[in-house]
Amino acid sequence: MEKEKTMVEKKEQETPKATLLKDYKKPDYLIDTVDLTFDLDEETTRVHSSMNIKSNHDNDGTVKPLFLDGEDLELASIKIDGRALKAEEYKVEDSGLTILNPPENFNLEIETDIHPKDNTELSGLYMSGGAFVTHNEPQGFRRITYFQDRPDVMAKYSTAIIAEKDKFPALLSNGNPVEEKDMEDGRHYSKWEDPFPKPSYLFAMVAGDLGHIKDKFKTASGRDVDLKIYCEHGKEDKCHYAMDSLKRSMKWDEEKFGREYDLDLFNVVAVPDFNAGAMENKGLNIFNDKAVLADKNSANDADHAYVERVVAHEYFHNWTGDRVTCANWFNLSLKEGLTVYRDQEFSSDMRSRPVRRIDDVTTLRAAQFPEDAGPLAHSVLPESYISIRNFYTSTVYKKGGEVIRMQEKLLGKDTFRKGMDLYFDTHDGKAVTIDDFVKSMEDVSGKDLKQFKRWYSQAGTPEVTAKGKYDPKTKTYELKLSQKCAKTPGQPNKEPFVVPLEMGLLDSKGNDMSLQLEGESKGKGSKMLELNQAEQTFKFTNVEEPPVLSINRSFTAPVNMNVKYSNKEYAHLMAHDSDLFNRWESGQQYATKELLGMVKDIQEGKSPKASKEFVEAFGSCLKDENLDKAFVAKAMALPTESYLAQQMKIVDVDAIHEARDVMRVAIAEQFKDDFLKTNKNNQIEEDYSPNAEQSGQRALKNMALSYLAKSSDKEASNLVVKQYYSAENMTDCEMALSTIVNSDKLERQQVLDDFYDKYKEDSLVVDKWLTVQATSTQEGALDNVKKLLKHEAFSDKNPNKVRALIGAFASNPTHFHAKDGSGYEFLADQIIKLDDINAQTASKQVSPLGKWRDFDAERQEMMKAQLKRIIDKPNVSSTTYEMAYKCLGEDDKKDKVKEIRHNKAKARISSIRKRKQTDAMINVAKQKSSVSR
Repeated sequence: MEKEKTMVEKKEQETPKATLLKDYKKPDYLIDTVDLTFDLDEETTRVHSSMNIKSNHDNDGTVKPLFLDGEDLELASIKIDGRALKAEEYKVEDSGLTILNPPENFNLEIETDIHPKDNTELSGLYMSGGAFVTHNEPQGFRRITYFQDRPDVMAKYSTAIIAEKDKFPALLSNGNPVEEKDMEDGRHYSKWEDPFPKPSYLFAMVAGDLGHIKDKFKTASGRDVDLKIYCEHGKEDKCHYAMDSLKRSMKWDEEKFGREYDLDLFNVVAVPDFNAGAMENKGLNIFNDKAVLADKNSANDADHAYVERVVAHEYFHNWTGDRVTCANWFNLSLKEGLTVYRDQEFSSDMRSRPVRRIDDVTTLRAAQFPEDAGPLAHSVLPESYISIRNFYTSTVYKKGGEVIRMQEKLLGKDTFRKGMDLYFDTHDGKAVTIDDFVKSMEDVSGKDLKQFKRWYSQAGTPEVTAKGKYDPKTKTYELKLSQKCAKTPGQPNKEPFVVPLEMGLLDSKGNDMSLQLEGESKGKGSKMLELNQAEQTFKFTNVEEPPVLSINRSFTAPVNMNVKYSNKEYAHLMAHDSDLFNRWESGQQYATKELLGMVKDIQEGKSPKASKEFVEAFGSCLKDENLDKAFVAKAMALPTESYLAQQMKIVDVDAIHEARDVMRVAIAEQFKDDFLKTNKNNQIEEDYSPNAEQSGQRALKNMALSYLAKSSDKEASNLVVKQYYSAENMTDCEMALSTIVNSDKLERQQVLDDFYDKYKEDSLVVDKWLTVQATSTQEGALDNVKKLLKHEAFSDKNPNKVRALIGAFASNPTHFHAKDGSGYEFLADQIIKLDDINAQTASKQVSPLGKWRDFDAERQEMMKAQLKRIIDKPNVSSTTYEMAYKCLGEDDKKDKVKEIRHNKAKARISSIRKRKQTDAMINVAKQKSSVSR
């Protein structure tokens, strides 16, 4: 009854209670050292914590109570300076523990009991694959012991671990091991010390029976560092690519940023149950095994690139996140955006830079641009949050990385590096802010970045319009640029951003013209313009002929470019632009224009036809042997259905799918012979390697094969079946599997059964099997997904499985958005169920329903109805509640609040009536009793 009352009170509020940036205050107390002892047991683990605490407030004679965060803890004992506290000296609540009258400086001992086996939230200490594992970012440490669980409380940790030796031979924590011993009762003991102060979210502990591989790395200063990667037994051979990636990351960070590793060993542990991709705990990185395990038979080329990137990302956090961390969660992008930029640069150096940039921008547009355009829009440095677990967004990570990249472009690589050096030198060992980072850049460059910081404070994706005008008489070219940004929740008016735009002008032969801005000397064929006003005009002189504009090269700014190109100009840029990103971008925009035209024809009842002019231009890169093979594979891929949907005011998923399918068939027929040649010429005889060269070759070969599968030539289309059965690596096998499953080939079910029989013992490969079915365009996809929920291969307690099946289905446009609303109802059903298991996993599945504004009125109402169902769930978590609440939008929130208040009023009236009826019955009973006496 009390829980129901609490939920009604929470739902009655029009806006859930938020934590505000303006309310941030420094902690009243700091913690110098933390000594932890874990007496591990799967059912009940006892945690002993000893903390040396000192005051951090103005000593005005007023005693400040000390609040320690706590969640799902059982308090066993509490002492100050060895004295057990009396009950009246502290207060325990669901959210934590308050010491009412603490001294200025003291030692605090706390013992708590926790239950790892029952912890399905996978936050704090839990069990995964029979091992004890921790995950404490952002607020998991409070599920281990009572603590000031905030980033700006940094302490030095020592950790003692006690566990059964036979069951848990590996005992690991942060820092370096300092003591190990066996105990008489069959248990053993290990103690670790981390010499570097850190916030609680970076604490880590693992205990289990694990296999491992090991290696060494010699730092630039000549120190040897022991490297180990732990995993479940039998999977050790799949860790070698991660180890290779780690060593390359360490070397790269020394060369590019002068950052050397600082401990004697670096441990990585891969576990099957993990809410995120990985975690950068100091000296003990804990990974979702999806981001570690890879070999040719279980991981495709994209998986290898993912492992390489995530390993690098977590290692780079050693300096951008561990040694220098964020003062509060509002400044999360200080470490995450900066580290995303660093891992993207690393990947670009390891592979094809233009292709890497295309992939990063594609990801940004698929996830962050819609976020910026919808109800979940927020700035990189937001002013508030409700549940910090919902704060790990594409905006904080990906857009945050783009904001760092823009600073590098504006200042130049050398100056940017100096700014990074100053940032590390000034703030090592501290918890700081985005302002501190930007100030380092200002100090080394002398450039005022006050206006630039609007990228941190303003949400939304700016739209930049470019209009060029050539004057043949004066041989001048005027480029007029303007910017605007649509309103976002809480930010109706936007001030101009600072937008760096690299640009060039192409002549009729496709060469870059030398650029000369009026009043400046002649320069090279590419120039960085700085748009910092609502409108600006740039005038170029000595332009000998009408040029074709190439702008926002390499995607220097995360904006939507609005340039009115003719089909001829698109084709010119596709064929000649020296900037490969813009060459790809021109093809994508040309394709988008053509496909949306076909969508309109379908909506008008006409038969869609692919333009021969476009098809010819689109396939022109197939015959250019000088181009990077990976780039050609990217250039020949049409815009995705989700990207096309973003370009429509009212999304028509069926028309988009039909138009894109017609276009793919037209391209397949036009270039069938070229695709056959391309596929044949890019077969690889050498042993498999995930390197850039082979990956590009396979990408090109498989791109050609995917088009051949659309061909009317049965022999050509049957090549895909032959590839499935002859494939010697997962890249070729999975590509063939996906193509067959998305076709009506008779072999479809046979191939699915064969794939599962081959790989059913490999959980990560089975995830691919789940996803390919969840995203199938064939009829009956939802019914099949529902059957797979009951399959032995699926578990709703494993986040990877949820993402592979439920999350994948929500990205299946035609079936998720079925006209009868069945896809929406299914997703809401799963979210409601998952919320009781793992609220973090559940909340991540809500956002597809938040796109209701993009669809027709009928679908809008069905999607909103499911969001309201989620909100109405009894005891819904605050994490899931916040996501659904925000996705509804202001008008619907008000309607929902009115409904909640109305229902509460009805409940009160009903309660009053019941009470009156009860009172009346009591009175009658009393009267009868009196008469009887």
